[in-house]
Amino acid sequence: MKRRDLLKSAGLGAAALALGTPAGRAATMAKKPNVVFVFADQWRAQATGYAGDKDARTPHLDRLAQTSVNFQNAVSCCPVCSPYRASLLTGQYPLTHGVFLNDVRLRSEAVSLAEVYQRAGYQTAYIGKWHLDGNQRSAFIPRERRQGFEFWRVLGCTHAYNNSFYYGDEDARQRWDGYDAIAQTHEAQQYIRTHAGSQPFLLVLSWGPPHDPYPTAPQTYRDRFRPENLSLRPNVPEALHEKARVALAGYYAHIAALDDCLGNLLGTVREAGIEKDTIFVFTSDHGDMLFSHSGQNKQQPWDESIRVPFLLRYPALLGMQGRTLDLPINAPDIMPTLLGLSGIAIPETVEGTDFSRVLAGQLPPPDYAALVACPSPFGQWTRQRGGREYRGVRTRRYTYVRDLQGPWLLYDNLQDPYQLDNLCGKPQHVALQASLDALLARKLKETKDEFLAGPDYIQKWGYEVNESGTVSYTN
Repeated sequence: MKRRDLLKSAGLGAAALALGTPAGRAATMAKKPNVVFVFADQWRAQATGYAGDKDARTPHLDRLAQTSVNFQNAVSCCPVCSPYRASLLTGQYPLTHGVFLNDVRLRSEAVSLAEVYQRAGYQTAYIGKWHLDGNQRSAFIPRERRQGFEFWRVLGCTHAYNNSFYYGDEDARQRWDGYDAIAQTHEAQQYIRTHAGSQPFLLVLSWGPPHDPYPTAPQTYRDRFRPENLSLRPNVPEALHEKARVALAGYYAHIAALDDCLGNLLGTVREAGIEKDTIFVFTSDHGDMLFSHSGQNKQQPWDESIRVPFLLRYPALLGMQGRTLDLPINAPDIMPTLLGLSGIAIPETVEGTDFSRVLAGQLPPPDYAALVACPSPFGQWTRQRGGREYRGVRTRRYTYVRDLQGPWLLYDNLQDPYQLDNLCGKPQHVALQASLDALLARKLKETKDEFLAGPDYIQKWGYEVNESGTVSYTN
């Protein structure tokens, strides 16, 4: 019998309320919280006003940060679209759920986030980008492959944001009106209005922007950003300044549009009278290099790629006073933390850590580190473009990374926030490197990661890839 079948009759709510944790006790005293989980695609942690980016115009996010817990070192364990999404829905690491490449299908062995909430009496809904059903990005996804989500307004993947489609319950493609993130937000607002106040719900809203193509936000937002007025991070090489500024202008335009969407969504939560009893999360699946360290897009181990914004607000338990945690929460930690806050038992299939007690006031573990990995480089991170397999840890202060040949990167992110000084191999940092290497070894042992070459994992899972290591997809 599969674990998901065992849990079907396990009495999830009662088991969780017996835990006696601060989060569990709070759940017994309050209504079951709704969960609104909003995440963008390729929005790096640095690109918000509250994080100090003077060019990013995010007034709604900045206000949300004032009433939320800000995980300033939130990390995407395998910083690329499909692997993150699979970790979000399963609480597992990529080499466990098997989605370490884009455009492969998430299997059904693990108990998914939506299935657990559904069995605890929740309604479940997903709106927007899915990217977990294999390489047919525009195909209809039948109910049995929706991982427990009931309400469904979804397309696998598209970046044609102004000519974007979705499916509901029927195999009939429908078109989002205009810029898809705005239309998807309207759909989420309507769902909240319809479902607020009765049965609790889990609503996931997944936007495609600010992922490139960058110059495709609505014109009113693009008009706000001129490339020549934008500042660049010091780790962008001078030869790439012009390209970086042009890309950033479009990137910030998408972000400004999404910030307005977020403001509208938060307004609907407030107007529906459920703000106090709703866990509201804003985050992203991974970051964007945007020419830092000469890189583009994601997969790479630098902070522009692996770090994501992560705000969590839950007034019934945490109040409305904002605070910042430097704990490096990771993608597999999201599912167990949400379940912990909701007073719901965590399935045995979950590998991530429940940080609900930390949110409720317990001191965070002093030595927790987030594991980051690229099991098999592909796409923009092919070997031809400098890509390589790696494993690393991101602590509160340090980044340490090994590739298949040995130690590769070591940064003191407190002293060197733009990661310009690689300390790896320097005599004065031998002890530090050894301690971080031992920490990484423990993380690999915990996650049963043998750190093999990419082709070994591709063969193990039976994936078909082209010469660049990429699963070919169709639109």
